[in-house]
Amino acid sequence: MDWNVAVEIIGYTASGLIIVSILQKSILRLRLLGFIGALVFLVYSLIIGAYPIAALNVVGGSIHLWYLRKLSRHKGEVFRILHVLPESRYLLDFLDFYRDEIQGQFQPDFVYEPDSTQVTAFILRDMVPAGLFIGELCDDGTFQVNLDFVIPQYRDWKIGKFVYSHDSELLAGIDPSVVWANAFNQDYAKYLTRMGFTECPSIPERYEIHLQAPAS
Repeated sequence: MDWNVAVEIIGYTASGLIIVSILQKSILRLRLLGFIGALVFLVYSLIIGAYPIAALNVVGGSIHLWYLRKLSRHKGEVFRILHVLPESRYLLDFLDFYRDEIQGQFQPDFVYEPDSTQVTAFILRDMVPAGLFIGELCDDGTFQVNLDFVIPQYRDWKIGKFVYSHDSELLAGIDPSVVWANAFNQDYAKYLTRMGFTECPSIPERYEIHLQAPAS
């Protein structure tokens, strides 16, 4: 490959990473892709001798790195479960506000009908309603997740790991034998797998998890 062509590829790659980073809804992904893009741009600018651009990317990469370290070291976050009534006005407004995203990207068949038997709860992150969980106990003793949604700026896996830990006490008093959800697309299937769910071999698109109580 011609050296000039290789250099151009590096430049286009850097530009692509920067563009993709600013399109991210997750702050964590934005900072990570922005940092990588700044590093690649730094290499490109040094190769072509564009030192002002190199200096700019040193500063930009340093800023991204500072925020990444801050995100990874933020130990003081508080997660809480706030159970609300199924007919809660705020819950209905929340679902209406995020309807297109929920149905378009996550659970296309989701339609909410308030029912007193449902578990409806917001997941608070530092007292901010960052996610919404809706589910119901089935006749066979298992628990179905109807909706597990996190708003874009908090999609860094932390809320999901909290929700599906015994410490969340989300399903306190219910203690189902199995918690399960239907994965309607690959992104949701990957999310469930990362949260500890395993694919059910006998039922297509169904993923299950056994929530273990903490050791005494």
